Amino acid sequence: MKHIARKRFGQHFLTDGGIIDAIVDAINPEAGQPMVEIGPGLAALTQPLVERLGHLTVIELDRDLAVRLREHPHLSVVESDVLKVDFRALATQMLAKTTSAAPTSKIRVVGNLPYNISTPILFHLLEVADRVRDQHFMLQKEVVDRMAAQPSSKVYGRLSVMLQWRYHIEAL
Repeated sequence: MKHIARKRFGQHFLTDGGIIDAIVDAINPEAGQPMVEIGPGLAALTQPLVERLGHLTVIELDRDLAVRLREHPHLSVVESDVLKVDFRALATQMLAKTTSAAPTSKIRVVGNLPYNISTPILFHLLEVADRVRDQHFMLQKEVVDRMAAQPSSKVYGRLSVMLQWRYHIEAL
C-alpha cells in the first residue's frame, strides 16, 4: 500500500539509492551499536542501517507508518512526537540491551528531519548531549549553514552558538 506524505508532519521521503548509501557510509554503523532513528518514514534509511546494526530503535509520529514499522522484526518502535520523547530514559533502556562487543555508555542518533521542526529537535537533544556519541541528520542546507557558521558571519546566531558549544559540527 502506498503512503502519501503528510504535510502536517513535514514528511519528505528519501528515494535515491546513491544518496542513501552515501548517508549510511557517513554514519558508518557497526553491529550492536545502540542507535535511534528519528522519523524513519518508509524505512529507506532504516533498512540499510538495521542490516549493519542488527537492531534499531525508531521514533515515528505517523501511526500508519508506525504500524508498518512494527512488522519489522529488528526494530523497536517508539510511536511519539520526538519532542515528547525522554531521550535520557530511552538511552538508558537502549544501553541496557546493548550487544556490542565494545560496550558503550552513549547512543547514536540519526534522521531525515523536516525543516519546520529541525531546530526544536536539535535543541531537545542538547539536553542529553552527555548520552549521545554522535548525531547524523539530513537537513535543509540553510539549517546546516547556520549550524556550522563561523562567528561574525551573516548566519551565525543562537543555533550556531548552542550547538557548537556542545558538538563538533561538520557539513557532509
